[in-house]
Amino acid sequence: MAAAMVIGTTPLVAEPQATGSVVEGLWINPTSSVAVRTGACNDHLCGWIVWADRGAAADARSGGVASLVGTELLVDYAARGDGSWAGTVFVPDMGRRFSSTLVPLGRNAMRVKGCVVGGLLCKAQVWQRIEHLPHE
Repeated sequence: MAAAMVIGTTPLVAEPQATGSVVEGLWINPTSSVAVRTGACNDHLCGWIVWADRGAAADARSGGVASLVGTELLVDYAARGDGSWAGTVFVPDMGRRFSSTLVPLGRNAMRVKGCVVGGLLCKAQVWQRIEHLPHE
């Protein structure tokens, strides 16, 4: 589960909005290649790609995604009693969806984990909260 989940510049850290969930906001992946804005969608949490570098966009095109920006990456996450969220992550460069969890790591980081085969094979990344979109 590759490029679409990662971004790599030094982010500016921002506090989440007081009225929203700690996982709502603007996030960047570990390689600083993709920025995702999370927020409410119906009674769930979703996340849409709002910025991607050229490499991530090219990887997504190879997976069948013509335009990476605007793609819903985090789909229908529901809060669980332990503070984590469960939903589906879309991996654009693979053109596939995987079961996933989000776990807040304080106010400015969260672990995004996607799994296949009933949770036997998983990949996790730590995303950082950012205040502004990166510039390429």
